[in-house]
Amino acid sequence: MKIIAFAGALRAGSVSKLLVQEAVRLLGAQHNLSADYLDLKDHAFPIFDSDIEQTIGIPQSIAQLGAQIGRADALIIASPEYNGGISSVLKTLVDWLSRLKPNPLSGKFLLLLSASPSGSGGMTGLWHTRVPFEALGVHVFPHMVAVPRAETAFDAKGRLTDVKAAQKLETVLHAFVRHVGKHHPIAPAMEDAAS
Repeated sequence: MKIIAFAGALRAGSVSKLLVQEAVRLLGAQHNLSADYLDLKDHAFPIFDSDIEQTIGIPQSIAQLGAQIGRADALIIASPEYNGGISSVLKTLVDWLSRLKPNPLSGKFLLLLSASPSGSGGMTGLWHTRVPFEALGVHVFPHMVAVPRAETAFDAKGRLTDVKAAQKLETVLHAFVRHVGKHHPIAPAMEDAAS
């Protein structure tokens, strides 16, 4: 099972990056699975503009991201909530990826996460974030994880210390791995090591 994980944020100190990296750590520790973590800041791309597409073509960074995503079975994305909706960088990425043929997102399994200083953890934004992915044929997992009061939810090493949020992340991550595993079985050796 090949999993790609990234945050829909660029800021170096983003709690979304901390959360998705914690999910990657848990995949290794509890499921003996490794995920490829990507930082979108290392793959700069312009805001979607069809003039750019028609005159210059698809940006190379988008083509590279699309190729990586196309080889994956599943995605884990943590996105900040921007004014109650999807983050601008993530929406731009989705819009660019939708221009690739074949569409690298189509048929992928996706787990959505969010972390926010607010009491809701960015859950409103997650409901909006689902929409463009589902429109492109992504199987968005019904359960999502929102970490509230995120500025105090992580320790100095980036570990999630909020007990309730950590338990929710572990539970949902386990269910997601089992769900994806039904469609993309984990190799027997990995299953034995995880049990």
